[in-house]
Amino acid sequence: MNQNPRNYQKELDEKIAGLAGQSSGPAPTLLLHSCCAPCSSYVLEYLSQYFEITVFYYNPNITEEPEYRKRVAEVKRLISEMPCHYPVRFLEGPYDPERFLEIARGLEDAPEGGARCNRCFRLRLSETAKAAKAGNFDFFTTTLTISPLKNAPLLNEIGEEMALLYGTAFLNSDFKKKGGYQRSIVLSKEYGLYRQDYCGCVFSKRTENDCPGGNP
Repeated sequence: MNQNPRNYQKELDEKIAGLAGQSSGPAPTLLLHSCCAPCSSYVLEYLSQYFEITVFYYNPNITEEPEYRKRVAEVKRLISEMPCHYPVRFLEGPYDPERFLEIARGLEDAPEGGARCNRCFRLRLSETAKAAKAGNFDFFTTTLTISPLKNAPLLNEIGEEMALLYGTAFLNSDFKKKGGYQRSIVLSKEYGLYRQDYCGCVFSKRTENDCPGGNP
C-alpha cells in the first residue's frame, strides 16, 4: 500500500507556478479532453487563466448518436458563452462508437469503474495524446478527474503512459480538489447546461447517476 500517495492538484499548482516563472511570452498550449460541458466548465474557468486551450471532444463511449450530438452542442455553447482569459478553441474527434464497443467486448457486465471503464479511459486518452502530438501542443489533459466517481490516480497513470508512448507532455490533475466539482455545479446552473445522468455508454445507462455532470 502506498503510504505517500501523489497529490496531483499540488503537482498541477507547481507546474503552473513554474510555467508562470519561465517567460513573459505566449501562454503554453493545452489540448483538453472534454467528457461533457458541466465537467468542462470549472476546468476551463481555472486553466484558461494560464493556457491557450483547445477543447478536444472525443467520446466514442456515447453510443447513442442523438445524445452525442446534444453533448457536443453544449460544449460548443459553453465555449462561446464563457469569458476566458486566453482563447479557447474547439476540436471534435471522430465519432466512432463501434470502436468503443469493440474494446468493451466481453466486459459488458463489468461494474462501473472497473475493467471496461479502464479500457475506455485508455482509448480516449490515447487519442488525445496522439492529437496533442500531431497538433504540437505543449500539454494534454482530461476533465475526467473532476468526477468524484472517477479514479484520478488511474487517469493520471494512463495519461503519463500515453505521454511517453506518443512523445508529448501530460498535465497531471485532480480537478475535484479545491472545490472544483462544487464549482462545476454552480457554473452548470449559471449557464443552464444540460446535465446528463449517465456517462454515455449503453452499459452506464443502466446505472442511475453515475456521472458527475448529471442531475442531482
